[in-house]
Amino acid sequence: MKYVILLSVIFLTACGQGKKYHDKEKTVAVESDLIAGILEYQKEQNESFRDPDSSPLPDKYRKDFEGLDFFAPDTTYIVKAHFVRTPDADPFLMPSTTDRQTREVVYGIAHFTLNGTAHQLEVYQSLDLMDDEEYEDYLFLPFLDNTNGEETYGGGRYIDLSIPEGDTLVIDFNKAYNPYCVYNKKYSCPLVPRQNYLRTKVRAGVKNFNKD
Repeated sequence: MKYVILLSVIFLTACGQGKKYHDKEKTVAVESDLIAGILEYQKEQNESFRDPDSSPLPDKYRKDFEGLDFFAPDTTYIVKAHFVRTPDADPFLMPSTTDRQTREVVYGIAHFTLNGTAHQLEVYQSLDLMDDEEYEDYLFLPFLDNTNGEETYGGGRYIDLSIPEGDTLVIDFNKAYNPYCVYNKKYSCPLVPRQNYLRTKVRAGVKNFNKD
């Protein structure tokens, strides 16, 4: 389950009143494109959950599945983080909801501002997936926030990322998803490290799963 977004935003230098008007049009167009991308992601997620070959849902839930419950798309939850790599970080074993542990390393620290406050999150690389060509640039971002246990799953959510070329990492919290063990206890899901707790409400991405 790996989703990558490529955001290409062109900033034009304003020159005179007429130029500013066109800059505003460009901003509106970019905003519209971002919203469309979020809606497409939600559509893909729902299609994946309906497909018996890819869905984590047991048959008893999948047969009546109508769609995941998402927060409304919100571009304020797309942040550009300053990404500081940590090449000297030691590998560690990340615990999960079962006895299984995954071999991870902190690939870097993402520094960003969200809801008017500065935050930072550790971003991990799986040592077990590094030799798989499909996942050679894959990064894993699990996080907790103040919606957990109320609007979202109490154990936190995940975001899939790719290694950036430079020191800017785009994080789209609209693409935050639940660990699969939320839907099916047969899955083993990494536990979110406590240091990745955001002391704010991230009202973006998928909400908690109601099994009723």
